[in-house]
Order: sequence, then structure tokens, then C-alpha cells
Amino acid sequence: MTTARLPLFPLNSVLFPGLVLPLNIFEERYRAMMRDLSKGADSGESAPSPDQSAAPSEDEPRRFVVVAIRDGHEVAATAPGMPDSTTMAERGPAAGFGPDPVQAFHRVGCVADAATIREREDGSYEVLATGTTRVKILSVDASGPYLTAEVEELPEEPGDDAGALAEGVLRAFRSYQKRLAGARERSLTTGAELPDEPSVVSYLVAAATVLDIPARQRLLQAPDTASRLREELKLLRAETAVIRHLPSVPAVDLTVAPTSPN
Repeated sequence: MTTARLPLFPLNSVLFPGLVLPLNIFEERYRAMMRDLSKGADSGESAPSPDQSAAPSEDEPRRFVVVAIRDGHEVAATAPGMPDSTTMAERGPAAGFGPDPVQAFHRVGCVADAATIREREDGSYEVLATGTTRVKILSVDASGPYLTAEVEELPEEPGDDAGALAEGVLRAFRSYQKRLAGARERSLTTGAELPDEPSVVSYLVAAATVLDIPARQRLLQAPDTASRLREELKLLRAETAVIRHLPSVPAVDLTVAPTSPN
């Protein structure tokens, strides 16, 4: 199977295909990544042949891999803007992730396509990216200004009865949604069409349900769509039962993740 080497962006969250990811980038290692992605410089992918331009076309995706952190820190302890100035600075692309960074991450991540990379006056970046495809992380390289990873794309197989399972998950999700928003809150799906393609349903529900990182990671790396939907059905029923005993909370957007502090 074909592999690729892409910039690696570790986060304390899980990115799913189709999920919009806003990023606020201020650490130098990730600034360097965005500089390279912005100008189309070699960011870990295969170098262009002599007759090819190094700069990407406007339509060419600016790709990097988002991976959830298993053991480590999303932000280096003394990164610019952080309060603990008395701590010894961690430096280098693997700061916060130990001597063997691949061990600090989950092995399945998601490729992100940066639609917007905007540099601010202070040198930090505002980035808006969208998850595209799942990948398996084969190795991590810390020899450059930022981490890169050799990755292998994971195909999305439908599995058995994915269509029927998607219908059941949507029903369970609507029930969960109403409980989460409260009887007097506007439903998250009122006036909007939910998708009926099973894999899209599976990722939308995974992103919109309030779950911890291990649960989200299990959904991301499910072997096929049907398996993910079965797990979601169990989770939704359990979460709905718990929410019945909790006060109502405001509705939240379905497809936008919280902005990462980098």
C-alpha cells in the first residue's frame, strides 16, 4: 500500500474526516510547519521533479496529519505566551513527547487539509483545516524543524448492515440531542437535513457526541463503518440515559471542533 510522509500535528483531541478544525498556532515548530505549507516548500512529502514547480497551485491541498496524544503535552512548557517562565525550556520538534515520540501518540490519525493559513503580525498563525482521510502512523521523524510521519491511508470499508445501522444511529442521536439541548432549546437539526451516507453519519455523530479522547479514538480507528455505528449506538444510548438526570445545557455546533491553543 502507498505511503506518504506528511507534517505531524499532535493534539489533545481527535480529528474526524469532515470535521472542521480551527487552530491558533504560536509555537515555533508549528509556525515553521505552516510557513512551509503556505509557501509550498518541502514539508516532508516527495520533492518535485526538476520540471515541476515547488509552489502548489491554488487548488492543491496543504496537508498535515492530526494525531491524538496518548502521553505528552500539546504545548511545550515554556512556549511563547505560556506562564511558567521558571521552567527549563523544552526545545525541538519533539518537545513534550519524550525520547521516542511515536510512543506518545495514538497510531491512527486523520489527514487535515488547511483551507486557510493566515499569518498575524506577531508571527503566529490562524488556520482553518478540514479532516479528510484516516491514516495509520508507521513512523515519526524528529530530525527537522517539526515532526513528520510516514503514514498509510486506511480505507473506509462499509461493513455489514451499515445502512440500517446508520438509520438507528440517527434516531438515537436525535434522542440524545434533544436530551442534551433540553426540551426548551432549539434542536441542533431543526430545519436541517442530516446525511444518510453511513460513513458520513458515523463521523458526524462521533464528532458531535460528548465523549472523552479514548472513546473518540476507538471510533476513529474502527475497522469499518458498521463497527463504528454499532459502537456509537451503544454510546448514544448510554449517554442519553445519563443526561436524563442532568440539567439542560446549550446546544453546540455539530461540525466545528474547539479552537486548539496549539
